[in-house]
Amino acid sequence: MHLAITDLFRAKWTDEIHDEWIRNLLKNRPDLTQERLQRTRDLMNSNVRDCLVSGYEDLIPSLTLPDRNDRHVLAAAICGGADVIVTYNLSDFPARTLGQYGIEAQHPDEFITHLIDLAPSVICEAAKRQRMSLKNPPQSVEALLAA
Repeated sequence: MHLAITDLFRAKWTDEIHDEWIRNLLKNRPDLTQERLQRTRDLMNSNVRDCLVSGYEDLIPSLTLPDRNDRHVLAAAICGGADVIVTYNLSDFPARTLGQYGIEAQHPDEFITHLIDLAPSVICEAAKRQRMSLKNPPQSVEALLAA
């Protein structure tokens, strides 16, 4: 999120993407609550300009991906005018399919590397803000960079 507010790129997502990350996080982190994650969702939406994509739903049935449950992500990327889908799940977003729409999938590390090349001081400042915001537990520079 600290990177998204730098204006080096236009972060985009949908309510469906929010629902997916919240559902998965609650499954993997029972210490978190729906209310807390809803607050995070609301803060994301209110702090990142023009982030919510809508009107993509009718495009979903026409798309083909290895995991049909990921089609909503590609549909939102197309409707939102995205150039890149940032995901750990690269195998479910084949370059050949995405290329038809002028979109590529990038691992988050690759995406951040490109941002560092573009504006190193801006990215370093965002990373510093991220580290300073981690209070429970706090993280060292080394631990944050390793993550």
